[in-house]
Amino acid sequence: MNKFSIFAIIFSFTFFASCGGDKKTEQDASKPVTEETDAAAASDPSSYDPNRGEGKYDTVELGATLDQAMATKGEEAAGVKCTSCHKMTDEKLVGPGWKGVTERRKPEWIMNFITNPDPMIDKDPEVQAQLEICLVRMPNQGLSDDEARHILEYMRKNDGVK
Repeated sequence: MNKFSIFAIIFSFTFFASCGGDKKTEQDASKPVTEETDAAAASDPSSYDPNRGEGKYDTVELGATLDQAMATKGEEAAGVKCTSCHKMTDEKLVGPGWKGVTERRKPEWIMNFITNPDPMIDKDPEVQAQLEICLVRMPNQGLSDDEARHILEYMRKNDGVK
């Protein structure tokens, strides 16, 4: 056997071996999975509740008056995780200002958004419109349930709840 024959055999074996593996069925081939397909499925607005948002909070119990201790803890947490992008006024910094947010949004929506913003950014038309203004997606800050609830109370304090 000459060198050319050995090279041809090795090349053929390598070529055919590398072409195997990920076999698609006829159905799979007709609908390839892409990031666009995944994004379209994730942004299906038909199952989205704009009053509650998307997440684990179905109800959030608020007191008739402000819980000052929670608001103080919320101010501390917001100082670490939120105020580099959000002002307490209605002025935009990186993200929108917080003034009036508890009057515009239900507590469930706020809690769901601040604990897991990605599905809501993908589905909520108002959040998408805000994203066009701010140009930066809100990152998931990994807030605990308690931190999120404390920040909500701080937002209420900012909006004048006594």
